Formats: sequence, C-alpha cells, structure tokens
Amino acid sequence: MNSTFMERTEQAIRGLRRLAYNLWWTWNPKAQDIFHALSERKWRSSNHNAVAVLKSISHAELQARLCEKEFLEQVESVLQEFENYMGKKDTWYTANTSGNGSRLVAYFSAEFGLHECLPIYSGGLGVLAGDHTKSASDLGVPFIGVSLFYRNGYFQQTLGPDGWQHESYPLIDPDTIPVELVTDDAGNPVTASVQIAHATVTFHAYRINVGRATIYLLDTNREENDLHYREITSRVYGGDSTTRVMQETILGIGGVRLLRKLGIAPRVFHMNEGHSAFLTLELLRERLAQGDTRADAEAWVRDHSVFTTHTPVPAGHDRFTPDLLDHLLSMFRERLGFDHETLMSYGRERPDDSEETFCMTVLALKMSQAANGVSELHGQISRDMWKGLFHVDNSEEVPIGHITNGVHILGWMANRTRQFWHKHLGQKWIYYLKQEAIWAQVSDPELIPDEELWALRYGLRRDLIEYVRRMMRHQFQRVGADYDTVQGSILNPDALTIGFARRFATYKRAPLFFRDFNRVVELINNPERPVQIVFAGKAHPRDDQGKRFIQEIVGHSKNPALFGKVVFLENYDINVARHMISGVDLWLNNPRRPMEASGTSGMKILIHGGLNLSILDGWWREGYSGENGWAIGEDSTPASVEEQDERDAALLQEILFNDVIPEFYDRDEYGIPRKWLQRVRKSMETLIPQFNTDRMVSDYVTKYYHITD
Repeated sequence: MNSTFMERTEQAIRGLRRLAYNLWWTWNPKAQDIFHALSERKWRSSNHNAVAVLKSISHAELQARLCEKEFLEQVESVLQEFENYMGKKDTWYTANTSGNGSRLVAYFSAEFGLHECLPIYSGGLGVLAGDHTKSASDLGVPFIGVSLFYRNGYFQQTLGPDGWQHESYPLIDPDTIPVELVTDDAGNPVTASVQIAHATVTFHAYRINVGRATIYLLDTNREENDLHYREITSRVYGGDSTTRVMQETILGIGGVRLLRKLGIAPRVFHMNEGHSAFLTLELLRERLAQGDTRADAEAWVRDHSVFTTHTPVPAGHDRFTPDLLDHLLSMFRERLGFDHETLMSYGRERPDDSEETFCMTVLALKMSQAANGVSELHGQISRDMWKGLFHVDNSEEVPIGHITNGVHILGWMANRTRQFWHKHLGQKWIYYLKQEAIWAQVSDPELIPDEELWALRYGLRRDLIEYVRRMMRHQFQRVGADYDTVQGSILNPDALTIGFARRFATYKRAPLFFRDFNRVVELINNPERPVQIVFAGKAHPRDDQGKRFIQEIVGHSKNPALFGKVVFLENYDINVARHMISGVDLWLNNPRRPMEASGTSGMKILIHGGLNLSILDGWWREGYSGENGWAIGEDSTPASVEEQDERDAALLQEILFNDVIPEFYDRDEYGIPRKWLQRVRKSMETLIPQFNTDRMVSDYVTKYYHITD
C-alpha cells in the first residue's frame, strides 16, 4: 500500500477525532453512520456517543478499517462536508447583518439539551437552548453558551412493578463524552472563582463544540473546595433553595468571570429564564469598579442584556428569602459596595418592602433592555403578571414582547424523512427551512404523490413500533417479566398511533385521555378502526403527584383490555423523543391553559407528516388554522380548573371519535386516506417555515440583540 494512501488514512483518523468532539455530527446522518459502522455495539450502548466509539477502537484498528477504499471515501466525504460547514463565510448572519463577528452573543441557560449522550438537561427549557445553539451555528451567528457541568446529570428513570418511578444518578465521566477541558497555553485548567457565604469557590470549565458555536460548562468539583461546594454542580436543579442560589451564583456571576478570564467580551448577554440573572449584578460590579456612577452602570448593563421568560405562573419563578441571600451573597454584596436592602431592592417588585423575597425574574426584567415571552399568549400573560413591577394599569404598556419558540428541524429529523425530502425537494432544501416558498411545494401532489407520502408515514410508524418493542423487552426483562410470549401484541403497524411525551408536570394532565375509561376501551379496541397510544416522560423527583400520573398510566397499560395498545416507555430522553415524534400519526398535547408557555414537542412531528391535537395554548394557538390539525376547546380559558378539566376531557374524546379517527380511516380504493394527507400537507406548508429555530434565532438577532447594524 503506497505512502499517499496511508497519509490519507492518518488524515482521516485526525479528522474523525476532531469531528467526534463537535456535535455537528448529531444533525448529520452520514456522520452518524460512520460511528455506527465503526462499532454498532458501542454506538448503541453509549447512547450514540461518537467519542465513546472512537475511544473503544485502537489506532491500529482504525487504520485497518480505513484501508477499505469505499469506507475511506465515505469518511473523507463527511469530513469535507464538515470542513465546508465550519469554514462557510456566506451565512445568513453575514448576509443580513454587518457581519461583525465581534458582536458576540453569550447565551446563559441552566441546561442545554443537545443530545442523548449528554444528559445535562431536564426538559423543554434545555432542549430549546440546545436547538437555539444549533440554529445559531447554522445561521453563522457569533454565539457562545454558558451553563453548568452536571456530573450526575438529570436522573435516570426506572419503573417498579407497581409503576412507581425510581431515580438513579450515574456518574458522567467527562473523558468519555464530547466535552473538552478548557486549558491555558501551558495545558493547565482555566479556573475562576466566586464568593459564596464565607468561602471562595473555585471552578474550571469544559467546552462543547456545537458546529460553529461553543458552550462552556462550569464545574465546582475541585479538591480545593469543601465537599459541599464541590457538589454544587453535581445535579440538574438538585437540592434545596440553598443549592439553587449557589448554582445560580456559579452560573451567572461565575459565567461572566470565566468569559473575562478567556478574554471574551460579548455584546449581548441573553438570559434564558431567570436562573442566570445574577450575571447582571456581576456586570454592574464591573462597571462600578471602573468608576461608573450607579445610574451609568445600570444603563450599560441594560444595554447589553436580554431576557427570555418561560414561566406563565407566579409560583414558578425563583424567589429567595432575605436571610438566605444575606448569608450566601454577603461577600459579593460588599464587593458591589451595597448594603443588604440595596441588593434586595434589585429583586423586589416593591423595593422598600423588607419582607418581600428576592425574585430572579424581577432582577432580570429590571436589568434588561428587552424581555420576551415564548409565544404570543405567553407574552400577554407575562405582561399582565408583571404590570405591578412597571407601575402601569394597562398591561399592554409593560415592555415584554414575544418571540415564539421553534425547533431545530435537522436535529430532530429521522434519516428516512431526510432522504424523502432530498428526493422531492433537492439537496439544498436544508438551507432554506424558514422560506415559505420551499414548503408551498408540499401542496403539489405531482411533486409529492399521496402514495409516496403515505409510504413514508407507514415506514416511520413501523420504525417506531420496532423501537418500542426493543425497549419494552428491556423493561420487561428488568423486572423479571416474560416478554417473548407477548411481544407480537405490542402495537399494531396499521393502527392510528398517538404520542404523548413530555415532563410529567401535573398541569400537563397526562391522564386526561383516560378520564372516561369505558369510552377509551371502546375507542382503542374498535376492530375496524384501532387506536394505540405511546407515553413517555419523567416526573420531578419531588413531584409525587406527577409520579402518581405515571403510575396511573402504567396501570392502564397493564389492563388486559388495553395491553399492547397503551405503552409507557421509561427513561424519556432525546433519543426516545426522536423515535416518537417521527413515528406517531397524532401528537397529543392537553395542558391546562394558559400554563404551557410555548411547548415545542408538537413542532417536531411536522417534518415527518404527523398532525397535532392540542389545547389552544402556547405555540398551537398561533399555528392552528382549522385545516392543519385539531384544536381542543376554544381560544379562551374556563373560569375554574374543574370546569376546564371536564370540558377538555370530553372534547378530547369527542374530537377523536368524530373527527380524527374517521378521517384517518377514510380510505379510497387504493387504501390511501386522501383527506388525512391533505391535512398533513396543510400542516407542513403552514407550520414548518414558522415554527423552527432558524426563524426564532433570526428574530432574536434582528429584534432583540441589536447586532445587525
């Protein structure tokens, strides 16, 4: 074998190692295929972790595998695509702004949901942050994220024989996941510190590469810290209020200090929810130390800060008692030059009320030049909630706008679906996700015949069912139950398949579907028009009511009348979600309005040809047209919780019986549900170009970041 070929293999090995540490591969199926091909077993057992795959293979094996000419060419093709992406100059950002890369956006979030092999997120807030980052990279926005490194992550969920949720917290080894220690030129960890109570807490950081974007994760697990300070960053939202204040101190104050240590000077500090709002106080401290007056310092901080709120109920906003903040932040307060009441005033709606707690959302609103909710309705709710803070009677005068959330379409797309759109829209459609003209083509049955669209849906449903059967085998075997005799009865490839997957917060009303149980049995067991439903989700470890909801649904899944037709998948994560949102025909979302600030799970099904059945809350209130899915209830909120639950449960079953199921099973002589597919086309055409993070991030850049001139 000649030296030139061997040089190519060595270059490919170096390229693969670089690629493994950049999450660009998480939204490129060809790159994923390479790591899968290198070790199918490790790829699956590591939850699709490219770094773990490479670390399980010796250099000699890699050399030998790449001696296969076709495989080497496949690797080189992917690496060239990666290099082209990373070096691309003509991005949306350069075309629509001054292209000044120094106008950096620093996006602070308590969690980032990027991929299943990085379990440092708990739910929708983190997944939204991850999708935001990926689209910022795709659009070429100069962007970095800041969060915490949770070495125990969010919990792993298992269900006992009685259906009760149990939590475990396995240790995450940073050497085996796609993160890199941030070091100086000498190879030593870059560290910074914050003052908490009477101690100095030191932290280092890990870097995640996400395409052209970067995320820094702060970690207090260092020998020089006392044990209880080492544990600050161990779990996502772990511990009590004391732990929460310490985590938010590390995130906000520590995050700014790390950026300064690295020589990074963002133009915009974007707070994704109030967890990171202490960053505004650190920015204020910096300006005061430079000699600014307090008024000038506050003005500078506001000019550089943007805030997104995700919480539509007052009880959901972080609030801390005066005593707790005085204990934990007294040293920092002294460096600010403030007395206790002055510091507290920044987080109080009524600054002179010494009994009022300190609210992180109030701090963020006071210290930001722009604030937004995450849907139109949520913007209205937020303005009404905080009008007292702004001393106005008319909530429309409150300076809180809205930018409706979206999803990173490429990151959520099944490979089968991606190939379908490559065939029908050409190879370049992925660059124009938010252009309506691209999706207007979906309405053309000459371009996309009903038969091929229906074939896609059948293929995706089959993929989901095979996945569910594999997962159920593990669930059965773990509790010692016999699976082999029942596996054939787990789901039906011909049945209308409904999906419900999300956090099991009680306001999301997971068991609402079963309120009229006898009718559910009738609905699901109709031999001519069968229906099945797949559930997944985690309840917060301290949310016993949410756990009871899970237990109730698991109980239904074991009922002989529903067995194999109602399924609960344990340990919900991004991978479980990816299979569900691609395979189901109908996505069910029935929160108690108006408590769903936006919701994004229903957006992820659109590209796969799934339809939504949802309460008119959050994003669906804006997206629903009457022809692109179904709405449960009206654009109004009943007077009482009891009335709302009764009404919505009845309407849910009525719509399923009278509208959804008949339309799905209304087939022509060729077995094609033409009316259903027309609704699918309308869903794609009207919703995909709007409810994606390319549109969302571009809205933030042009409307809130003010970095376009």
